[in-house]
Amino acid sequence: MNTAITIPARLASTRFPNKMLAVLPNGVPVIKHVYNRCIETGFDTFVVTPDKEIVDVIGKDNTLLVGEAENGTARCVLATEYINYTNFINVQGDMPDITADIIHSVHDVLQDYKVATAYTTMTDEQRNDPNSVKIVHNNKTAKWFGRGITGYGDHHLGIYGYKGFVLNSYKDLTQYPEEDIEKLEQLRWIQNDIDIGVVKVDFNGIEINTISDLDKWAEMYAQADNLV
Repeated sequence: MNTAITIPARLASTRFPNKMLAVLPNGVPVIKHVYNRCIETGFDTFVVTPDKEIVDVIGKDNTLLVGEAENGTARCVLATEYINYTNFINVQGDMPDITADIIHSVHDVLQDYKVATAYTTMTDEQRNDPNSVKIVHNNKTAKWFGRGITGYGDHHLGIYGYKGFVLNSYKDLTQYPEEDIEKLEQLRWIQNDIDIGVVKVDFNGIEINTISDLDKWAEMYAQADNLV
């Protein structure tokens, strides 16, 4: 299958500036670690960034230096101006615990949908945390995403699959107020009547959104033997 992984990454993160270059306990920057995980899939993998410092970490052959974009999805749209694939898998650059199995699971679902994503089980603590991203679904398609949802929902993971032609349509879709309120760009697909296929996966890792998340990751894995 003609598929590429695109990893949108930028240094100007509001909650954790320069987190992509933060060094994990294995001595590898966050973005490089995520890239290393992604290439284990066998799919062509590119980091899509507006920052030359990230290019220096990954290397020119595997990065696409693009202009500024409103969000990660829009940054992946810019990538299609440089590379041509049938399918794109968007992996967030702050997911050091992403696995090849998760990526392939999303890729499998993408064969039946224009857009696909993954979720995993959520603890009660996460369900009641207004900062965690929840997904409401019917085991087939996503019905809603929200940070403010509390008490129910599953844990949405920052990985998406897109048919190339649908990804290119993103810039023409209507943006509704809820997307800005929740700060969740994936709502644009749902609110423009595009089904998002879902798949449940095993995920016991940490998505790094804040410095405290980085500390938690370090605490969890500092003694592990399989850091790569």
